[in-house]
Amino acid sequence: MAKKDFYEILGVNRNANDAELKKAYRQMALKYHPDKNPDNKEAEEKFKEAAEAYEVLSDSEKRSRYDQFGHDGVKNGGGGYGGGMSMDDIFSHFGDIFGGAFGGSFGGFSGGGGQRQRRVNKGSNLRVKVRLTLEEIHTGVEKKLKVNKYVPCNTCKGSGAEGGSAYSTCSTCRGTGHVTRVTNTFLGQMQTSSTCPTCSGEGQIIQHKCVHCAGNGIVKGEEIIPVNIPAGVSEGIQLSVNGKGNAAARGGIPGDLIIQIEEAPHDHLQRDGSNLMYDLYLSFPDAALGTSVDIPTLDGKARIKIEPGTQAGRLLRLKGKGLPSLNSYNKGDMLITINVWTPKNLSRQEKEILEKLQTSDNFIPSPGAKDKSFFDRMREYFQ
Repeated sequence: MAKKDFYEILGVNRNANDAELKKAYRQMALKYHPDKNPDNKEAEEKFKEAAEAYEVLSDSEKRSRYDQFGHDGVKNGGGGYGGGMSMDDIFSHFGDIFGGAFGGSFGGFSGGGGQRQRRVNKGSNLRVKVRLTLEEIHTGVEKKLKVNKYVPCNTCKGSGAEGGSAYSTCSTCRGTGHVTRVTNTFLGQMQTSSTCPTCSGEGQIIQHKCVHCAGNGIVKGEEIIPVNIPAGVSEGIQLSVNGKGNAAARGGIPGDLIIQIEEAPHDHLQRDGSNLMYDLYLSFPDAALGTSVDIPTLDGKARIKIEPGTQAGRLLRLKGKGLPSLNSYNKGDMLITINVWTPKNLSRQEKEILEKLQTSDNFIPSPGAKDKSFFDRMREYFQ
């Protein structure tokens, strides 16, 4: 079954701002909350759909990928939960969005019946641009990237505690990482939960903070990261290296390294998808008499034969001399466009020769059925 459009799920248009998204999600969450719809699987699914839609659309980066590529742009680590969102995921991830309104329960529902886990710190993602030549794109390449980022503190080994000192349980939340309160509403008692302000949701307090990192467990540093870039990538593609972003505070989960591909211009070749385009310039005598010429490819030089009487605009093809496809074993072709070079400055002798040829029947243009237009040849090529 096709996945529903996120904007349609929340009932907003594609230009909705953050406030409109938040309002729409709040209404959906209240309407389909499990405590208002006990044992109603359909309502539970709508509750999950709304949470997943808001998780993507409220994040500017994920929303941009979704707008451009649809669900394919935010699945498998690209954003969202890929259809595997549980009730615990929803309450854990969105507990603080509306001041804790969805972090607890209506009438005691606790998002799956289990105790909420303490917060785990997550390092931020890093984004770098990598500029590749067509030769590197053709074969694939390993790049060693020098990245400035947050790394674990060597003094405290990332724990944030001075000299291995112990942690103590937070007295405010008693180690849960969350504080709760119960209020009376027209729906009955509402138990809300929010992140503990004392321990920031970690449930523990460092007794003696590391002086080198001020108890954060991370400091600014750099790392050399080897990255294998597959053949066939293209301008704008993003690759992700898990766990190579900024280190997280106090031993949490590191972020990812996002690599954005840029293509460097080639001296002779132009890219068109997986095909390569090359403009070949011939002198008039070579085009008329025929010749053999060497042309540059990504594998070296290739010699091609030019038939006598070759017309300007003719399109030649070298099969399999293009770029590999990123998602298959196919390779593109090299397309060679023939251009006949007309000299701009002629010597007296050259002018005399051409003037004699001007009246020759062979030099009077007479395109026939075989002399098809450039567009006809392109149409036949792609049929």
